[in-house]
Amino acid sequence: MPLAPFSTAKRRSVAGITAIGVAAGALIWTGNSTVASTQASGSVTDTETSTSWTGGPFLVANVTGRTTGLPDCSVPGSCDDFTLNVVTPAGYGLDHEMVVEVGWANASADFDVYLLDSTGNLVGSAESSADPERVVIPPTSGTYTVRVVPFAPLGESYTANATLTGSNATSTAAPAGFTNYPATPGHLPSANNAGEPSIGTNWKSGATLFQAALSTLKVTFDDTTNPATATWSHVSPNPDNGCAIGGLVSLDPVLFTDPTTGRTIASQLAGVNSLSCTTDDDGVTWAPSMGGGIPSGVDHQSVGGGPYAPSAVGALPTYPNIVYYCSQDIATAFCASSRDGGTTFGAGVPTFGLLECSGIHGHIKVGPDGTAYLPNKSCGTNQAVAISRDNGLTWNVKRVPGTTVGANDPAAAVGANNTVYFGYIGSDGQPGVAVSRDHGETWTDRQFVGGEFGIENAVFPTMVAGDDDRAAFSWIGTPTGGNYQDTANFKGEWHLYITTTYDGGVTWHTTDATPNDPVQRGSICTAGTVCGADRNLLDFIDSAIDKQGRIQVAYADGCIFACVTDPTHTSGNGPIDAQAKYATIARQSSGSRMFAAYDPVSPNVTLSSLGVVRNAAGQLVATIMVRNAGATTLSGVGLQLLDGRKQVHTTSLALAPGAVTTVTATWSASGASHTILAVVDPQNLVAESDETDNKALYTIGTAR
Repeated sequence: MPLAPFSTAKRRSVAGITAIGVAAGALIWTGNSTVASTQASGSVTDTETSTSWTGGPFLVANVTGRTTGLPDCSVPGSCDDFTLNVVTPAGYGLDHEMVVEVGWANASADFDVYLLDSTGNLVGSAESSADPERVVIPPTSGTYTVRVVPFAPLGESYTANATLTGSNATSTAAPAGFTNYPATPGHLPSANNAGEPSIGTNWKSGATLFQAALSTLKVTFDDTTNPATATWSHVSPNPDNGCAIGGLVSLDPVLFTDPTTGRTIASQLAGVNSLSCTTDDDGVTWAPSMGGGIPSGVDHQSVGGGPYAPSAVGALPTYPNIVYYCSQDIATAFCASSRDGGTTFGAGVPTFGLLECSGIHGHIKVGPDGTAYLPNKSCGTNQAVAISRDNGLTWNVKRVPGTTVGANDPAAAVGANNTVYFGYIGSDGQPGVAVSRDHGETWTDRQFVGGEFGIENAVFPTMVAGDDDRAAFSWIGTPTGGNYQDTANFKGEWHLYITTTYDGGVTWHTTDATPNDPVQRGSICTAGTVCGADRNLLDFIDSAIDKQGRIQVAYADGCIFACVTDPTHTSGNGPIDAQAKYATIARQSSGSRMFAAYDPVSPNVTLSSLGVVRNAAGQLVATIMVRNAGATTLSGVGLQLLDGRKQVHTTSLALAPGAVTTVTATWSASGASHTILAVVDPQNLVAESDETDNKALYTIGTAR
């Protein structure tokens, strides 16, 4: 399977540089004696695969990039730019990547690296404390700027290299595919009142719980059919099933299911506390909860839980895991903990102060080692995570460098070995991700996603993780730029996108989970209670994974019936089918899962590489590598080679699991240039786990 590409997205260009002696490769300086890079530019190609350069020494620090997303290269900042020309043939990126590394001798120093395309858009960055810093992107032809920024230079110089290399990305992971399940119409009268839904999965029973407004819905999936079928039922708490305070009134609904214990908590905000109920049997019976701890906030509560941290008081005999109730107040947010499964809570503890953060936090997540993470969209000039490693007794804010304050709550998720994944929407509306492997102390692999679809605006980030190297970042986005809250003029078409990583956040692949059915047409208001009809989706979506690692995303579908095909139906102008909020779940139905142990065992044949040369006789010679990436033996697999529209070679292959075979084809060629296409399984006779890795292109010039 080819390298899952880095997702690139359009970013703002670097501000016009006003400095002394600015040119490609020139250091912007502040009066101290400094030395620019040893050369202004270099190139890498498929035949000359590496180039190196050095820069420095540097005396003046430039820390602006970690606060604004891109460094300020005007005086008194300093940046060192190197122009990198990349020339690769078509299809080269199927099994290659470009690696830019910048290192230095003094381990106490620190440099950051930003990679910009020819228009100044950010396509990759490395802003950790690692030495060397490393940026990996697809080897797409073009002119790039490698911008090295001395974050803490200490008089150091740097050494850099750019190299084209074979992909080392996870080769067996197949991109995830999804099937959408709207709530059953008719007997669920609340189905079209599902703004800002929550979702949870019970690994003991296999049920999925879905919360929106005053309704709690249970969904069961029958996987004996393909695609699976879903059964929805209404299981809301009420006086008849044990919880007299359930489903009475709500300022904000939220649901949390502890997947390992099977307990679900349905919470309805009621001012400075919530009316909450718990169930251990997927809504057959419910019991009342005290809601949360006091003091508590008045807005946007979140409930979460998981294992206890070993550094503080642990579990009671009655319930094995800790439960948190967090809520937003005017000047801070409070989190209270429960040691009896959410029945009672201790006092609320401030998670940040007004001088640290403001705005609304996201949903709390707890890692396998008991560390709790509460993400926030506005902490100074960055987004951040408030972190507790002592079961909620104390909290510390850790900013995510390079992120910018956004309009949407960010999201966090924690892998099986405590790798933290952070998903956010920046101030420019772009979806982005970052990764921490040390509990938020440092962040790496920050990048923007959705570039495959030209995304210009996004809302409602949510994140889940399974195995330590696997995570899924879901969001609603559109390729339409401009002010997405302009009710009168914004005409964008919004879809649900799900971005997955199978290599620990180094690379990400985005899937359009609703390709034929917009989630919304027109504007989406994220300004709270001052909004009009285009706030039908409310403030967030949610995601979970089931015991077999399938991703599930709960969202409100704002565009139903005629709106699906009629672009004149918009959220701002109506009619009501464009202002819907219909309960829907996007559930993973194909591809690699969040738990590798449950990856589907299905065939997958991949065209690993294609190379073409001209021999001494003027003929073209193609070398094709085909690999069986699946777990079953394949026979009769077709291989077709086309020169333009002319078939020049065809054969049939037999491949054992994991086997690689090389096919060589030679043919006479005339004309100035040729575009060669190789296709394995051209008639789609093999039902594969990934149908996207069966082709490769190569363009070559020939003598007249």
